[in-house]
Amino acid sequence: MKKYIIAAALLIGTGTLIFTGVQSCTTVATSDIGLSIIKRVLLNGIDKGIGIYSNKEAFLQNNMVDKALPQELRDINSTLEKIAPSLVAKERDFIAQAAAYTVNTSKPILQGAVNSLNAQDVTRIIQGTTATQILKEKTSQQLVAAIAPKVDEKLNEYGIAKTINAALSGNNLLGSLLGGSSNNVNTGGLSRLASEQLVNGLFNIIEDYEHQNSKALLGPLGK
Repeated sequence: MKKYIIAAALLIGTGTLIFTGVQSCTTVATSDIGLSIIKRVLLNGIDKGIGIYSNKEAFLQNNMVDKALPQELRDINSTLEKIAPSLVAKERDFIAQAAAYTVNTSKPILQGAVNSLNAQDVTRIIQGTTATQILKEKTSQQLVAAIAPKVDEKLNEYGIAKTINAALSGNNLLGSLLGGSSNNVNTGGLSRLASEQLVNGLFNIIEDYEHQNSKALLGPLGK
C-alpha cells in the first residue's frame, strides 16, 4: 500500500497528542491513534448536537433539525398551517422543550457507542462509510426507545395532542397519520414522530460536524 507521511494532532483532555511518522493509512487508521481521532471527531459532534438541543432558540433555528422532520409530521403541519397556523409554532416549541428534556438520556448512549468503536469500524470508515452512519446503526433504535417516554411525558404535560384534536376535529387524514381514530390524534403517535425527528436531527448535526472536520482530522487516515 502507498505510504503516507502522517502528521495528526489530537486534542485529548487538556493536552495535545502529536503523532508523526511514515506508515500505511490502514495501519494508522486501525491503530490506537487512528481510533482516537475518529472517536474525538464523533464526541465533539455529539457535544455540538447536545449543546444545540439544550438551547431552545438554537434548536428552533437549526436547519439540520428541520431536515429530520418525518414526512407524516410534515404532512400534519402542512394541514395545520391551513387551519390553525399558530398551532404549528406551538408544536415546534413544545418539541424543542422536549429536546432539552432528553439530552441527559441521549448523551451517555451516544458516548458509550463511540467508546465501543473498534478497528473494524474504522476500517469501514476508511472504505467510505461515515463515522456518523456507523454510530447511527449502533444507537438509532435504542435512542428512539429511550427518549420516547420522555417526549411523551412532555407532550402530555403541554396537552399538545388535545389541542391538535380540538383544531382538527373531524379531519380523517390527521387521525390516521398519528395512529388515532378517524377524528382523534393519538399522543403516542405524535411522540413517536417527534422522537424520530429528535434522533435523526441529532445525527444530522453530528454528521455535519464530521464533514466539516474530516479533512483536517481524518485526512491523515486517507479519507
